[in-house]
Amino acid sequence: MKISIITVCYNSAATVEDTIRSVASQTYDNIEYIIVDGNSVDSTVDIIKKYPETVSHWISEPDKGLYDAMNKGIAMATGDYVGILNSDDVFYEAQTIEKIADFLRSNAVDACTGDILQHRNRKILRKYSSKRWHPEKLKIGFMPPHPSIFLKRQLFDNLGVYIVGYKIASDYELIIRYFLKHKITWKYSGVITTSMAMGGASSSGLTSYRTITSEVGQAFTGNQIEYSPLKVKYRVVWKLIGFLQK
Repeated sequence: MKISIITVCYNSAATVEDTIRSVASQTYDNIEYIIVDGNSVDSTVDIIKKYPETVSHWISEPDKGLYDAMNKGIAMATGDYVGILNSDDVFYEAQTIEKIADFLRSNAVDACTGDILQHRNRKILRKYSSKRWHPEKLKIGFMPPHPSIFLKRQLFDNLGVYIVGYKIASDYELIIRYFLKHKITWKYSGVITTSMAMGGASSSGLTSYRTITSEVGQAFTGNQIEYSPLKVKYRVVWKLIGFLQK
């Protein structure tokens, strides 16, 4: 089983080498590693060039944003399953992809979800788990951690890729489309996949919160799925309650 890993980056010289090294350290030997760089002007490309034995394919050119770059990576992928590793994140351990591959071999599913650890300045702050997640929770503003999801590559051909028109919530829309509208088969793997930096486009202030709330509504409407606008708007409350109940 081949696993394709896609990293999207732009001016990521400060972090991308750790990301590449975490792929290089994996014990699984059938990994296709794809890097899509947005025409960086720092030393990102020089770093990528240092790892020809790890990086299977890479490009560096202007793009229309994060999701356009992800789609470029998907178009290059030839693996059975596809996962995303952000350019300032690392795999949790050397056995991560080996564990994912073993799980997918044992479970005939279109996708698997898992867990991630979130850090700031490399200090672990919390575990973000999808153990209790199910697709209906999308309707109240909950999605599984994106870096923990591995999707069968054929899904992108059959059900479409990321919609570039969204500023923040294209990953949320894709999960709605796959898990709720088309009801793909999936299972929780129990694998901690990623050590992920806190912050990011979807969690960086009130303006981003409003934007993703609006875009999530558009995603449900566009996929003809009923949801609770009020619960999505106040999802931070349900997340806090869930955190306190742990």
